[in-house]
Amino acid sequence: MPDSEICFMSATEMAQGIKSKKFSASEVMEAHLTQIERVNPGVNAIVTLIADQAMNGAKQADDALARGDELGPLHGLPVVHKDLLPTKGVRTTYGSPIYKDYIPDHDALIVERLKKAGAISVGKSNTPEFGAGSQTFNEVFGRTLNPYDLTKTCGGSSGGAAVSLACGMVPLADGSDMGGSLRNPANFCNIVGFRPSLGRVPTWPNNSPWSYLSVQGPMARTVQDAALMLSAIAGPDPRSPAANTQPGDIFRDTLERDFPGTRIAWSMDMGGLPFDPRVTSTIEKQRGVFEALGCKIDEAAPDFTGANEAFMVNRGVGFATSRYSLLQEHRDQLKDTVIWNVEEGLKLTALEIGNAETKRAEVFHNVRRFMETHEFMVFPVSQHPPFDVTQPYVTEVNGVKMDTYIDWMRSCYYVTVTGHPAISVPCGFTEDGLPVGVQIVGRHQDDFGVLQLAFAFQEATGFWKQRPGVVAT
Repeated sequence: MPDSEICFMSATEMAQGIKSKKFSASEVMEAHLTQIERVNPGVNAIVTLIADQAMNGAKQADDALARGDELGPLHGLPVVHKDLLPTKGVRTTYGSPIYKDYIPDHDALIVERLKKAGAISVGKSNTPEFGAGSQTFNEVFGRTLNPYDLTKTCGGSSGGAAVSLACGMVPLADGSDMGGSLRNPANFCNIVGFRPSLGRVPTWPNNSPWSYLSVQGPMARTVQDAALMLSAIAGPDPRSPAANTQPGDIFRDTLERDFPGTRIAWSMDMGGLPFDPRVTSTIEKQRGVFEALGCKIDEAAPDFTGANEAFMVNRGVGFATSRYSLLQEHRDQLKDTVIWNVEEGLKLTALEIGNAETKRAEVFHNVRRFMETHEFMVFPVSQHPPFDVTQPYVTEVNGVKMDTYIDWMRSCYYVTVTGHPAISVPCGFTEDGLPVGVQIVGRHQDDFGVLQLAFAFQEATGFWKQRPGVVAT
């Protein structure tokens, strides 16, 4: 089978092909390593490659199949881990010069679970320093480029993961999302990024295990592949005290569903946010797809008043908690936005933190009540399309000035505040060929419902099939 056919096969088909011995795990890995060697130098998505270790893992996977061992759902599939996640024996830099030579002695929980499910790591994907910002660049590895236009950013902070998928270098990738880091790069790179409900995918190590803004989740080229990966990484763990107790294998059920009469809230401004018209016009063209599925669409959005304060305060607390010692000891090696975010957190008073928590509760209940009559909400993912890769962040959206480096991501982080599940699924392209995703948000803990509607939309449109030009050169 040609390498290109293997590399752009869905993860679901690839796993079935390995188990049925249509091709071996070694053949699959060799095809992907060849693709990485060919394409990665032009996009800089995979920054630490462990090719020999990956091939050895593939051979072991073939041996396990020959012995008749019990196989995991991801058996033999190549995967790349975000460079914020500790990987035992493999360099993990967090995109920071401070950790440029750091080699952990342990795996993150999500890495453990992917290994247990049979996935084989090929290395680490690029991320901005400490995941700060939706633009993937750092002083250790440089910029990751958007494969649909090499002059544009791929988004972030799971940007290397998104580009690796879009370019056929891996069929699955992990990522994390505080203010949109699973959704934004997926949206910029024409792939799928799913932010699960709080606690759906347990996290460890985690110095604030009871407090959730950031989650970890799956990235893939198709919704069914994201669901397959979620089935392997979801489910409780004693090291994560706030983890959801449902087992992950529920996500291996069929995503097929009929939607007649399903009520959707449709909003292209989320109640007053500025959006670039190139984004909203692209999404509006696909409104009829949801109607053709039988959905009843209302032009409406819940009241997100207080969401910005709730997010920014909690983000500041998180940065102060996790990065204060680095600020004290390595200030000269931290980028300006990380310093700013830590210092913003250090300024906060107990009253301000308490008020932010109160506002977060109010936003959650506003959305909860709103979704009693709407099963899903449909919004843009990001307020701006992919921008110049040399620009650190968006400073203006449709004539409105952005005050901070993450203001332009409110369309994602307002949803973060609620804790609801949300997905970015390919929704078309701007007139100049830049990908645009649509954000589907579900009710509290209804991760499966979000995947079902996203799958129905994907099957009705097929935008995910359009490959970036760099893979053809």
